[in-house]
Amino acid sequence: MIKLKINGGTIPFEGDPDTPLLWVIRDTAGLKGTKFGCGKGLCGACSIHLDGNVMRSCVLPVSAIANMSITTIEGISVDGSHPVQQAWLKEAVPQCGYCQSGMIMAAVDLLNKNSQPTDADINQSITNICRCGTYPRIRKAIHNASSFKK
Repeated sequence: MIKLKINGGTIPFEGDPDTPLLWVIRDTAGLKGTKFGCGKGLCGACSIHLDGNVMRSCVLPVSAIANMSITTIEGISVDGSHPVQQAWLKEAVPQCGYCQSGMIMAAVDLLNKNSQPTDADINQSITNICRCGTYPRIRKAIHNASSFKK
């Protein structure tokens, strides 16, 4: 059995240790905010934080993360009050919305590491794919959220 620390709680997992973390988050923990996109770690829809760093959960086997802390989009804030979530709403970032949980996780990671990113920093750090092309609004929301960071 592998015990996973997800959003401050512990979830036991007794399945195949090579199971991608994404499916354990969605199917075992029942947290549906983390999305399946490409299954190859390219698009970023499955982004989570692992010990405080953004990771792509679709290519990460559960056996590789024992004793590490996992934060999903549901763990960012219970009520949607995180500055990045508020900036996303203010700037009307989502169009279809499918990539947005992963995009928010990537933005939170960036702002935790660089509280005042430039457009170039954002372009380099946010490698998630948005099929709708809302990148200008994403950049604007990240700048907006940075004003709330210390």
